[in-house]
Parts: sequence; C-alpha cells; structure tokens
Amino acid sequence: MNIIENIKDTKAEIKRLKGAGKSIGMVPTMGFLHEGHMSLVNKSVSENDVTVVSIFVNPTQFGPNEDLEAYPRDFDRDRDMLNKAGADIIFFPTPTDIYPENYLTTIKLTGVTENLCGLSRPGHFDGVSTIVCKLFNIMSPDRAYFGSKDYQQLQVIKSMVRDLNMDVEVIGMPIIREADGLALSSRNVYLKDEERGAALSLSKSFNLVESLIKDGERDAKAIRNKVIDFIHSHANTNVDYVELVHPEMISSLETIDGDFVLALAVKVGKARLIDNKYFTI
Repeated sequence: MNIIENIKDTKAEIKRLKGAGKSIGMVPTMGFLHEGHMSLVNKSVSENDVTVVSIFVNPTQFGPNEDLEAYPRDFDRDRDMLNKAGADIIFFPTPTDIYPENYLTTIKLTGVTENLCGLSRPGHFDGVSTIVCKLFNIMSPDRAYFGSKDYQQLQVIKSMVRDLNMDVEVIGMPIIREADGLALSSRNVYLKDEERGAALSLSKSFNLVESLIKDGERDAKAIRNKVIDFIHSHANTNVDYVELVHPEMISSLETIDGDFVLALAVKVGKARLIDNKYFTI
C-alpha cells in the first residue's frame, strides 16, 4: 500500500495508473475509521482495479465552536485497517497542501443545503462540497463511495456532480449499525457509558414513526413532535433537529403523501449524532 502525502505526487500516480487502463475507486474519509468506512472500502476494492482512500480532517467544514481540534485521530490504526482491506493508496495531505496561502475558491450549493445540517451548521456544506470537489480533481476517480448516514451530504455531492458535469459515479452505501442499532460514527467514542442507552433513542424513533404511519398519521408536524418528545424522554439528549424531508430536495414536508426521509441530529452528552431512515409509502 502506497501512502502519499502531497497533491503533486498523488496526481502523478493516478495519471500513471489511468494510463495503464486501471479503474480508480475513491473513499473520502476524515480518518478514525470504523466498519462503516470499511464497508465503503470493501465495495471499492471489489469494483475497481485501484482503491484510493483519503484521510483528511477538513477544517473548512467545522464551525468555530465545533470539535475540529478534538476530532479523534489515529493514523497508524487507520493504515493497518486499510492495508488489511486491500486499499492501494492512502492520500494523507496537510491542511496547507489542500488550502495554501491565498486560497480563494469555495463551492456553494443552494436548495439542498438549506435545511438540516446546512441550517444548524452554517457553511458546513460549503466546506464539504469544496473538499470533495478538490479530491475528485486530484484523484480523478471513476467511482466514489459515501455512506448514507450523512444522507444530506450524499445528496449534496450527487447534486454537485450532476450540476458541474463531473465524470464520476457517486455510490451511496447503507448505514452500518452496531448490534444494538446505533449508527457507527467516529464521534461515538465521545459517549460515556451512561449516555449509550440515550443514544439509541435515535434509531428507536424509527419504530415509532413506522407505527404512526401504519396507523394513518400523515401530519409531518405531529410525527415530528412525537419523535422529539420520545428522544427528550431519554436523559442527556438535546435535539438539534428532527425533520421529515423530501428524499432528493431535502425540503421539510407538511403532509406525508409519498416517500420521505426522517433525519435526526441529537446531541447526547458532548457527542453530536446524526441518523436517518428512508420510509417508503
């Protein structure tokens, strides 16, 4: 496995591989990998000649009071996991390599970024779309793999690729959960033992919504309020948002008359957790 720490050498190696007719799969990450990430890597390895995994904690998608400095990191562990999975290249740049002095350009989407995390974390998706655009330009992947836990992020990236005519196939992969239902996240490490049960309120709320829909409830506000009450009935929880949204536009719904996504962001202790479920009507 090749570890490359700068853009110039990465682009040269990708150019060499593509010249040899190799297909390139890419998995963008911020490191501190878990089995959710590894499901993306395994899929890429199975579908491409070469798999490139980026490890970069992107400062431009963190707000001023968020956990950039505290965000968990363990490069040696990540490297060993990726080597075992059969990844071919780790792209491990520095912030100054990605954002050099006098860097001036940002990718900004509208519409799909104006709700959920885009509303509660201003500028977050500008940082996400900009770094993903840069990574696509550096690595020229044929396919790029993203988890569906960050459902809004996945739709943002799909929209960017479509609108800017990027020649990459964006593949969304299912959420990987622990045995108790908690969605895997690098931030789960923040959870104290007594907070773990409260964190399960996110995934357990899906059963509540299924029951309400089965009983004929179609008022999105009523469903939303019952989910919020359910989550807040657990200690150490503070809801950031609970929304029922259109699966592609991410706009909030008033009435359920077709498929929708229940999207959640909840702070449990110091951990801000997100989760979602796609409901078919």
